[in-house]
Amino acid sequence: MDNCKMHRFQSHVSGIMLPSRFTYPMHYVPHELSKIAAREVMDFALSQQQWHDELMAGKMMGVLVVKDGDGRLGYLAAYSGNLHHSDLHGYFVPHVYNLLEPHGLFRTGEAQITQINQRIKALESSPARQAMELLIADIRHQQEQEVLSMRQAIETAKASRDKQRSECVLEPQQEAALVRQSQFMKAELRRLRKRHREQLAAEQQRLDDYDATIFHLKQERKAMSERLQRQLFKLFVVRNAHGQSMDVATIFEQRLHRLPPAGTGDCCAPKLLQYAFLHGLTPVCMAEFWVGRSPQGEVRHHGHFYPACRSKCLPLMEFMLQGLDVENNRLSEGAGGDHVEVIYHDQWLIVAVKPAGMLTVPGKDHGSTSLLDVVGEMLGDGEQALEVHRLDQATSGLVVIAKTREVQKRLRQQFEHREVRKSYVAQVDGVPIQHKGTIALPLRPDHDDRPRQVVDFEHGKEAITQYQVLEHRGSKALVELTPLTGRTHQLRVHASHPQGLNCPITGDMLYGTANTRLYLHAQSLSFTHPATGEVLSFKNEAPFITTQHEQQAADALSY
Repeated sequence: MDNCKMHRFQSHVSGIMLPSRFTYPMHYVPHELSKIAAREVMDFALSQQQWHDELMAGKMMGVLVVKDGDGRLGYLAAYSGNLHHSDLHGYFVPHVYNLLEPHGLFRTGEAQITQINQRIKALESSPARQAMELLIADIRHQQEQEVLSMRQAIETAKASRDKQRSECVLEPQQEAALVRQSQFMKAELRRLRKRHREQLAAEQQRLDDYDATIFHLKQERKAMSERLQRQLFKLFVVRNAHGQSMDVATIFEQRLHRLPPAGTGDCCAPKLLQYAFLHGLTPVCMAEFWVGRSPQGEVRHHGHFYPACRSKCLPLMEFMLQGLDVENNRLSEGAGGDHVEVIYHDQWLIVAVKPAGMLTVPGKDHGSTSLLDVVGEMLGDGEQALEVHRLDQATSGLVVIAKTREVQKRLRQQFEHREVRKSYVAQVDGVPIQHKGTIALPLRPDHDDRPRQVVDFEHGKEAITQYQVLEHRGSKALVELTPLTGRTHQLRVHASHPQGLNCPITGDMLYGTANTRLYLHAQSLSFTHPATGEVLSFKNEAPFITTQHEQQAADALSY
């Protein structure tokens, strides 16, 4: 058995208890063994001068702690994508399939697609096409000038006719002549515009015929790319702990009825598990971590752990983890209880405190208890709990719930018109440079890794947050966050992003480092009662402000 990729721990780990179950890659707190392995891999990778600049530009890396056939402990290392223009480095596990094989399917198909790209580029930038575009632009300019000249002539003639009519009473023949003049000039303008349309249409048709060739080449390129993708993903054959094998294309077809996204199979998690299964190694725990600068628009912090991406890795993990005793998905488990504190209740609405980990509304799989489920069970016959707004599953705090459709409608209007005043308290990892301020970073979904959000100044929606530091807690800080807009993950991204606080919220595994919980709590809520007109204000203190042992646990779990 070739164990050259399995590294022995340089640190002393004999006293560390092994995890009872394998890491659930999509939502986890890294085990201590994973943390130690990650530090050793990072130290090695950054010591290699030939990779240093590329790694510091940003790269996701991963570790898989394993046991060999003799029960000896070690770990495997991987990186996402390629490194230093290659996918083969002795320290790291190889790719599931070597796309960079010089005479392989990918290189051959890539060369064919490159040829089409070159033809498209040549046609799009050809002098002939540029000449046609210039001619069309000149014709439009000339036509605009001719129409402007004709309209000025019409206005001048009209002014003259109006003057004649004002100076004396015209004979019927004279009036008829003026009317005919007006009609003739308007008809001439219509005929001029018609000639323009015909002239422009002829030139535009020449350009359209030329561009049709480009369009067909692009269609050919798309079909070739999809065909190549399908063929390649048939070659990406992965295994699971049962010893079963299946290609990536089939996995996605069976689960999602579509082709895998580009890059599927090149992430750390499938590489690591594939190597372990092929070489008789038993997976113990795993983790993925970021090295280097954060990508443009995204939130990634050097040395922080992150879950595997959902769009590419989740379907693969569902297959590859079969046969392993894996941790439960904490997201699907919810809060682990159904206790909800109700702090206000009348015949129209309810204000409740949602626990961290509980969904606000029932999920798609209906497998987790939601806040609306619990509140609905509290109500009497004929009463209903209706959603007005939501908190992230990981966020705790105040939520208002309507009991009638009319109240729901009016409360939602207050949220939409930004008439509701709300604030959150968060503990962040780090201390913000400014004591208070405003963050304005537009957000949109990360289409390749939902539910993550990214900052996008071109396509993102406006997102504004005011903040104020409440107290320092050593290397952490307690911050009040007041959202002026209500975007998904707004506070989490604004806290983590380098152009925001640059201090992730403690326990934020998507944008920071996993912990016992997300230290974000909706602490205050103020709105106008839709039935009585009274202004209602509520405040609820975050549990992590006063719970000392939870703070200690958070510090102990920090990377």
